[in-house]
Amino acid sequence: MSKLPLTINHDENKLKLSSYITGFGLSILFTISAYLLVINHAASRTVLIGLVIVFAICQFISQSFLFLHLGQENKPRWRLTIFAFMLGVVIIIVFGSLWIMHNLKYRMTIPQEIRYMKSQDNL
Repeated sequence: MSKLPLTINHDENKLKLSSYITGFGLSILFTISAYLLVINHAASRTVLIGLVIVFAICQFISQSFLFLHLGQENKPRWRLTIFAFMLGVVIIIVFGSLWIMHNLKYRMTIPQEIRYMKSQDNL
């Protein structure tokens, strides 16, 4: 049994490098755009939140395909299944945490809130 010599595919390496550079540029662009929108108060609060969410989704998609190379591997279904499961877990954790925090705020009485705010002032 002879082992095949390792060969370097320069075209594939250039393609990966250009993918990483494009992904990095898009990530910087989306991050700076969202930052400038928030700093300059470019729109109303509702529109601003919507635009920041759109930029976050665009950044998520660009990083998924340009950095993680989803859909470009030999067995894309396995990685996509794992990725979808991971995304589901993250969504459950984030929205579950927000739901718990909202319930805690809702169930806190006004005297408890006042005591809490006074205790924070003493820090």
